[in-house]
Amino acid sequence: MTATASLTIRHATAADEADLLRLAALDSSRVPSGELLVGELDGNLVAALSVDTGAAIADPFEHTAAIVEGLRAQVRERRAPRPAIVPGHLGRALFGRA
Repeated sequence: MTATASLTIRHATAADEADLLRLAALDSSRVPSGELLVGELDGNLVAALSVDTGAAIADPFEHTAAIVEGLRAQVRERRAPRPAIVPGHLGRALFGRA
């Protein structure tokens, strides 16, 4: 990874199948099951994470620990409960008014 590498995090598609199989082989593992998020460096798939199981695969020849953690953070963010704001309490929630 270079200092100017471009990182993209996205959902895997059917078009990623060959790259996922290559990545799993490099990682001596299987492609994780379920919905996958993938990390690409400069357009090259280097990590994948199952949203369903948390299982990950990554290219052992790249510095991917931070990328896998970024994928995990995306999953946590999507699962985090959003605070519900009742319209009548909007002023208090935003401005601390009673």
